Amino acid sequence: MAWKLCGWGEEVIYNYKDLDKTKIYGLMASTVVPRPIAWIVTEGKDKVINIAPFSYFIPLSSNPPIMIVSIGHKEDKTPKDTLKNIRETKKCTICIPNVEDKDLVQESSKSFEYGVSEAKELDIKTKTMQDGFPPMMANSKVAFFCELYEELKIKKSQTIPLIVEVKAQYVDDSIITDEGIDFLPLGRVAKDYAELKKI
Repeated sequence: MAWKLCGWGEEVIYNYKDLDKTKIYGLMASTVVPRPIAWIVTEGKDKVINIAPFSYFIPLSSNPPIMIVSIGHKEDKTPKDTLKNIRETKKCTICIPNVEDKDLVQESSKSFEYGVSEAKELDIKTKTMQDGFPPMMANSKVAFFCELYEELKIKKSQTIPLIVEVKAQYVDDSIITDEGIDFLPLGRVAKDYAELKKI
């Protein structure tokens, strides 16, 4: 691996102050695993549907019901479309991808010009389930309809953590059992994806 600093079998402390951001990302992304994927649907003021996945994502609290997702900038330092849209509308719909969505998740992670809809370009079917919020992926079994709660700022970082508040949630009937919700989504492991299983 490009970020590997030592041979196997050696005990090493990695001092982050001595590493560049690529190596730090490699260490963190390969060891904080598995990570859930927020497959976020937004609409700008132009109503064009934008879809993009983010794996720096986790729930923070159930009272209030809030989650955090970190969104970066494009190579030209402009905000990613998801960030731009959430700032404009204060709304987003977070879908949790199914295992069979892996290829579409990867394709939707690529950079498209602003105003180009991943839903249209990649033929991702969507459906509107909650008035006032962007649509969700038509085959999603879980989706959260969220409003922007707070935008955080990290000094010297192009990554913007957004705290969003869940206003409503969709759960497909097929994953509701007598014992509760039975759902094992696609997860992120380093640069790869993984199917989560119970043990």
